[in-house]
Amino acid sequence: MLRHLRIAALIATALAVAVAVAGCGGVPSNGVAKVGDTTITKTQFNHWLNAAAKQQAQAQPGAASPAVPDPPNFTKCIAQKQRQPLPSGAQKPPAAQLKAQCKQQYDGLKQQTMQFLISAEWLQQEAAKRGVKATPAQVRTTFEQQKKQAFPKEADYQTFLQRSGRTEQDLLFQVKLSVLTNALQAKVVQGKANVSQAQIAAYYAKNRQRFAQPESRDLLVVLTKTQAKAQQALTQLQHHKAWKDVVKTFSIDTASKAQGGKLPGVTKGTQEKAFDTAIFSAKQGQLKGPVKTQFGYYVFQVTKITPASQQSLAQASDTIRNLLKSQAQQKALNDFVKDFQKSYRDKTDCAKGFVTSQCSNGPNPQTSATPQPGQPQGAPPTSGGAPSGAPSGAPPSSGGVPGGAPSGAPSGAPSGAPPGASGSGP
Repeated sequence: MLRHLRIAALIATALAVAVAVAGCGGVPSNGVAKVGDTTITKTQFNHWLNAAAKQQAQAQPGAASPAVPDPPNFTKCIAQKQRQPLPSGAQKPPAAQLKAQCKQQYDGLKQQTMQFLISAEWLQQEAAKRGVKATPAQVRTTFEQQKKQAFPKEADYQTFLQRSGRTEQDLLFQVKLSVLTNALQAKVVQGKANVSQAQIAAYYAKNRQRFAQPESRDLLVVLTKTQAKAQQALTQLQHHKAWKDVVKTFSIDTASKAQGGKLPGVTKGTQEKAFDTAIFSAKQGQLKGPVKTQFGYYVFQVTKITPASQQSLAQASDTIRNLLKSQAQQKALNDFVKDFQKSYRDKTDCAKGFVTSQCSNGPNPQTSATPQPGQPQGAPPTSGGAPSGAPSGAPPSSGGVPGGAPSGAPSGAPSGAPPGASGSGP
């Protein structure tokens, strides 16, 4: 009996330890999420939530010193909102309404902050897996260049840090993520730039019409409301009156009238049928009209004919090579993104109250959105160093995945938080 009691005590102790270590899905009690073996801590979360709240407050002119939404009662947040000046004649909102606003604010900031922290961890783990590195020297050099451009005066930089709730380590980490993102993309598309002459020739043969230019004609035109007016215009032109004068007197087409009646580069099939037929049956220099259309009556003259042309394979080769290269790289990135987001989501667990669509225990991510140029799913945004809404002059990051890379990714950094992490960050 005593032996059974000892076993029961050991089991109870083990369960207690498990509860203390795992908040949800293996997330330690001091964490908000876990990606593989790496824990995203509450300290990191609170750091970026604070930065996001400060940035949000900066975007509201005249707002008081920001208070980070403090769930579940939101006492400080409510008090801060109660101190804000009200418009003339406005009634003071009840505390319940302010609490609802604070909760909504917190939920939004929490979602964005979690999205960023998870995305940053995904990126770092993938970079390490592929042997992609950002050396301290690379990061520091890039950062100093950006800082010099954004903040010519050191005092402005220090003010930015103070107001944004961030440290220089945060911004350095942001640049590190940018360097990693660019290097990772280069790794993914490596070797995808090779396009053979046979591929170019095959594409040209299949798409010859894309490299053809149809015949085009430059015109002088007069458009009138009535046939009688058109006939008067034609008569004056036949008596060698200047086109610009006839157009000024008779034309009701403001676009061509402003150009003295010039209508350049007309190709077949772009005008109303009757007018189109007349244009392409006329000889150069011949006065024609009146031609009845739904817009009125045209009198016109063909001033120039540019014959149809066809680019040769040699002429089109560079264009085709660049196109096929871009398509191959895009496919490589699309394939990478598909695997990247699934594999990292599968090994991302989030604590209760911190679950997002990036978590394996969260809602399924939306798949209906059309991918836009950007970075791989989950990669922190790298096109701007300072957060959205940051003071002018905030240092941008060094780029990101160039246009054409697939996205469909969460935007990444929380509003008001640069795409990086604190010194103890991810």
